[in-house]
Amino acid sequence: MADGGGFVPRIARLRRTFDFDVIDSYYLYPDGVAAGLLARWFDRPFVMSALGSDVSQIAQHRLERAMILSAIERASATTAVAAALRDALVGLGAPADRTCVVEHGVDLTLFSPPQDRAALRARMGIAAPTILSVGHLIDRKGHDFAIRAIASLPDVRLMIAGDGPCEPALRALAATLGVSGRVDFLGHVDQHRLPDLYAAADATASCSDREGIANVLLESLACGTPLVATPVWGSPEVVRVPEAGVLTADRSDAAIADGIARLLSNLPDRTATRIYGERYDWRETGRQHRALLAAAVAGHAANRSGEQKVTKARGML
Repeated sequence: MADGGGFVPRIARLRRTFDFDVIDSYYLYPDGVAAGLLARWFDRPFVMSALGSDVSQIAQHRLERAMILSAIERASATTAVAAALRDALVGLGAPADRTCVVEHGVDLTLFSPPQDRAALRARMGIAAPTILSVGHLIDRKGHDFAIRAIASLPDVRLMIAGDGPCEPALRALAATLGVSGRVDFLGHVDQHRLPDLYAAADATASCSDREGIANVLLESLACGTPLVATPVWGSPEVVRVPEAGVLTADRSDAAIADGIARLLSNLPDRTATRIYGERYDWRETGRQHRALLAAAVAGHAANRSGEQKVTKARGML
């Protein structure tokens, strides 16, 4: 897909009814690289967005890095959802003047505090201090760190929302550590049910080894629930004030357990957490991104106008 060729006939047909002005591509590779080729073939500007592993993993490989940097050189702008990703891109050779941060947002209506949290917890059968861990059950998400952390914290419960290939191993780990009775595997949870889980939990744990800015962080804050997060990529940019929660010293069982214990001993006011979370508003994210797209279209039009003037002047010589 990175050659963009498979899209050419489809986009050619699309232009018969929708002659688009700009190509907006999310994820640098293969999407951004393909967008750069399509933009050249159809004479349109394009904008790229870096989301996480496209920088932290894919761009670390020589061939993919070369293609990504070449596309960035030709893009009207490249955004990153976190300053850490932008800085990494610039460190790899991306031009700093055309690389900027546009943070992700969250649906502040869907993800919001409940009217009666005590009643919600009672309905869900939650009485003990409870930590929520959300995400696909894969190694990268670090649910095993959360399990080992609560094993050293008596009376603390853990809810794990998600499914995936690591579930048998995670269940076995909980059994081996003797905490099966304190770990609830909830399986796949539809998005509309997530707000109640966030709102009922005392804190949300994000134990990932890499993230751009994880949706889980913003969703939890919007529900008024503070975070315990590992200090990876964009997470320190979110968990930077007390009302947001606690950033762990590192990604280890002991550090995560310590972070949970510290947060539970001094939980922030949930209203303050929600107010902080309101800064991640999709409307503001959309406004910033739309401005970049408009600038790309205007810049492309100006360049074409300049080229036409040069061509006309040469014809008069």
